[in-house]
Amino acid sequence: MSANLASILTASAARDGDRVAVKLDDVEVSYAVLDEGSARVAGLLRAKGVGPGDRVAVMLPNVPYFPVVYYGALRLGAIVVPMNVLLRGREVAFYCRDSGAKVLFAWEGFAEAAEQGATEAGTELVTVRPGDFEQLLGAVEEPVREVVDRDASDTAVILYTSGTTGTPKGAELTHDNLRRNCAVSGGLHEIGPGDVILGALPLFHSFGQTCTLNAAVAAGATITLLPRFDPVKALEIVARDDVTIFMGVPTMYGALLHAPGREAADLSRLRLCVSGGASLPVEVMRAFEEAFDCVILEGYGLSETSPVASFNHGERERKPGSIGTPIEGVQMRVVDADGRPLPAGEVGEIVIRGHNVTKGYWQRPDATAEAMRDGWFHTGDMARVDEDGYFFVVDRKKDMIIRGGYNVYPREVEEVLYEHPAVREAAVVGVPHERWGEEVGAAVVLEEGAAIGADELREFVKERVASYKYPREIWFVDELPKGPTGKILKREIAAPA
Repeated sequence: MSANLASILTASAARDGDRVAVKLDDVEVSYAVLDEGSARVAGLLRAKGVGPGDRVAVMLPNVPYFPVVYYGALRLGAIVVPMNVLLRGREVAFYCRDSGAKVLFAWEGFAEAAEQGATEAGTELVTVRPGDFEQLLGAVEEPVREVVDRDASDTAVILYTSGTTGTPKGAELTHDNLRRNCAVSGGLHEIGPGDVILGALPLFHSFGQTCTLNAAVAAGATITLLPRFDPVKALEIVARDDVTIFMGVPTMYGALLHAPGREAADLSRLRLCVSGGASLPVEVMRAFEEAFDCVILEGYGLSETSPVASFNHGERERKPGSIGTPIEGVQMRVVDADGRPLPAGEVGEIVIRGHNVTKGYWQRPDATAEAMRDGWFHTGDMARVDEDGYFFVVDRKKDMIIRGGYNVYPREVEEVLYEHPAVREAAVVGVPHERWGEEVGAAVVLEEGAAIGADELREFVKERVASYKYPREIWFVDELPKGPTGKILKREIAAPA
């Protein structure tokens, strides 16, 4: 089999072309049709002068056109640049210009931003409209039936980081990075042709791309898509389509727990839930498993690690609050500021090496050198490892609060806040303070109908953590800002004046 990631699609199409690969409500796309569509996208791109190594940007939501374009570009040997569909025009221009994308495929609903950005960057825009796009592909005279050979070390996808610390950087993920990570992920979850996976995670994001799209396609499973996460709609799809596997981020699990009518939803076929993208509060895990009678296994990774680096393996002991142990072929350590490994129980930075680690940042040798030191990728995540080798994320290095010289890890305080029955969601952040440098603050969303004052909630936490850790400042909000996967965006949270 070719090293080209697109060969996972051609192999499944050859093996069982009639099986449903992707569906969106009543629309079903078989593996044979997906394969043919990707061949026609490759032909369309070749006619536009795109070849191996050229960049093709994709700005599509979770619709069946996404895998058609994704595998079509890869099939030609091009590099896919997935983009958040909510980007504004100037951001689209940056992604296209920085990557040097020749063509941008954009969904009709985001045409204005796509057109502005593509024009600024000098990128050719292909607007994807149902009906029109099928006609466009039908007119392709020379579909690319073969899969263009690529070396395992060639870049397949450029995934831009969110840019929380400055300008977004494009992590170059190779065909080998993505093939091996989807193979390991599929094996961890024992994904087979009979599985139906809910595609609620954005496919332009590394978690959705590897663990949902690529893992499912490699196994010949079915993906049932949800373009925009809505907990009621998600429960409806799980019941309607006999979904067996759900991949989500912590806020999705919280939303499903509070979805109206969830007690009546039939989730009897659901055999596995996977959580990643952020730390899953233990209280949310326990409540979800009790409500839905389905085990959640938590993993860990980053865009730069394709993304899976560690996981709670089903056949081994599961430790709530832990991100598990490194996956096959991957090493993880907890190190001090000088890169020296720390003993069990001590908090330090997670570093990773293995087949999943990016080859570097696109045209950013400085950023690559900073992140890759002595052969290890430095994640910026703080954690401890126990005597059994299980890792426990404490927090992002940059999210750590230093109050009067003491380190406060927000996740520890958040876990306590989630224990209070009135709290639905919470985010702990540092608030500038004249005397202490930083004070511990908490933005809290209450359960519907719940009533509690800041003083009472502060006392609840104060009784359960060291005196320097509890939040002196607590404010209540209707909702917390979230990114495209539902991850809480702490950088957008500010204490009220």
